[in-house]
Amino acid sequence: METLASYLEALASAQPVPGGGSAAAVVGACGAALIAMVARIVLGNSKYADNHDAAHAIVEQADALRALLLAGRELDEAAYEKVVAATTLPRDTAEQKTAREAALQKALRRASAVPLEAASLCLSVLKLAERCSELGNKHLMSDVRCAAAFARAAFASATYNVRANHPYLMDAALVAAQEAQLGEMKKQVEVCFLDRNN
Repeated sequence: METLASYLEALASAQPVPGGGSAAAVVGACGAALIAMVARIVLGNSKYADNHDAAHAIVEQADALRALLLAGRELDEAAYEKVVAATTLPRDTAEQKTAREAALQKALRRASAVPLEAASLCLSVLKLAERCSELGNKHLMSDVRCAAAFARAAFASATYNVRANHPYLMDAALVAAQEAQLGEMKKQVEVCFLDRNN
């Protein structure tokens, strides 16, 4: 089983994978994990019994988001590996050039779609952190704010990784659609007050 130390060792290596998109998903997953922790502590305290239903729902959603983001980490690594593989294809003949470009464009589409989904998941983590802040345990607000900060950072990082592919994508309609999605998500990030100015 991979440990955090071994993952960070791989991240610190000269290899291109894992990279920023993978790390962004891990940071988002950390935010989701903190939210689940706070909600579980609330569930274990009868003082907050009125909020137990809300806390239970938050736990379920946070655990699901954490799992999706961790899976997204592996998807991001696989997507980038496909891009790298496509760039190594031969291009000595016209046929090879055509095949290489088709493979590269397919890989780039995937490499932009994966972090776009991660950005959406990170937005969900941020919204969930805001709900978690209403559970009533003021002693855990630093953890909730950390979760929100992680979600914001992961969202921004995922956005960078979507846009890193755009200069090389030949599908202008796809680029425009992804930019529109990112713009709409950013608006929602900006109106979430939690941790915005801290």
